[in-house]
Amino acid sequence: MKNKALFPIISSGLSLLGIVLMHSCATAPYPAVVSPPDSQSAPAAGSANYAASEAPRSRPGLGTGWGDELESEIGYTSFNRTSSKPAGVAAIYYNDKEGVNAMVDSWKYSGKGMQKAAGGLVEWGVKGSWGSLKNYHTRYSDNPRRYVVGRKNSNYSLVVKNLSHSRLEIVLSVDGLDVMDGKAAAYRKRGYIVQPGKTLVVDGFRTSESAVAAFKFSSVDASYSNQRHGTTRNVGVIGMAVFTEKGIDPWKWSRAAVKQRHGASPFAEAPYSRAQ
Repeated sequence: MKNKALFPIISSGLSLLGIVLMHSCATAPYPAVVSPPDSQSAPAAGSANYAASEAPRSRPGLGTGWGDELESEIGYTSFNRTSSKPAGVAAIYYNDKEGVNAMVDSWKYSGKGMQKAAGGLVEWGVKGSWGSLKNYHTRYSDNPRRYVVGRKNSNYSLVVKNLSHSRLEIVLSVDGLDVMDGKAAAYRKRGYIVQPGKTLVVDGFRTSESAVAAFKFSSVDASYSNQRHGTTRNVGVIGMAVFTEKGIDPWKWSRAAVKQRHGASPFAEAPYSRAQ
């Protein structure tokens, strides 16, 4: 039962202001939440780590900073993972326009904001203040990647829709940090539960059971990762791990299965002629 725990559940696909969350009767303690940036966390000038960290902090491009506090309430439920390994993992790389152009070179093509991942269990994307961010992909590559272009000082949200017929656990990371506790991301950490057909919208790093600090495109230097942890190594990537529920087939009663049932004939073989 090591994969069973009590943790947040989201059951609505509405935006932040219209979201409806289910609160169970569980009274488990809330997992460690994200702490605000602390300037003292970064290496001080003259320290042993200052010289090594100075260059990375001056990197060009975008990072994710600590935005305004937004209301976002959660409840709890139990969920037993099928396996300690996720059913699927995906990543989205982000940068400013110049940075994305440099990362994908001249071989690229764009796509719609929401795209399928984890074997079709979900579709996900990044939503900015002006709508879903367009995707760019390397056209010919042994290691295809997905990129989005952000705008400095604007907020963004992570959107994940459950396309399966069972609950899914979604573990998300930004700049290598878990969105629940702001520390190094890992598969073993718990995530959000999304009901079948519903959409999860995560607007920021969770600071309490009722609020998050908005994801905000910033400079690499002003990123939460740098300001809080003094590192920019994983700045520029958003990660997602999807877990299925033990003992439940996420594709039970899929469209194909329903279509097959509708195609059943009451007579295995048609009569050769009408009965007299």
